[in-house]
Amino acid sequence: MVVDELSDEEVDRIFHGLADATRRDIVVRVLRQEQSVSSLARRYDMSFAAVQKHVAVLERAALVIKHRRGREQVVHANPEILRKTTRLLEAYEQIWRHRVQAIDDLLSGEEEKGTEK
Repeated sequence: MVVDELSDEEVDRIFHGLADATRRDIVVRVLRQEQSVSSLARRYDMSFAAVQKHVAVLERAALVIKHRRGREQVVHANPEILRKTTRLLEAYEQIWRHRVQAIDDLLSGEEEKGTEK
């Protein structure tokens, strides 16, 4: 099952990374185009150090990858971890859909039994 693609610790780090609005915004921005940490920091009403910490959380979650380009730290999204996360959420959705279908089947069986009397 897809759930086995990511360890519990990885899933925890991913959802922790995505739990903050600023971090989600950073992910969206670097999905569109890689950016330096300093250019990201200019977009938020917080210190450069605070933005660096947000990027570090995203990096630990493997949602972004940071590398040096000259004097700048450049951040870009990691689409592979986003794909794995999507597959994980789809697996949870399938479990839910199966459960809903089982309830529907159970209720349909009850209705049929009720009409036989």
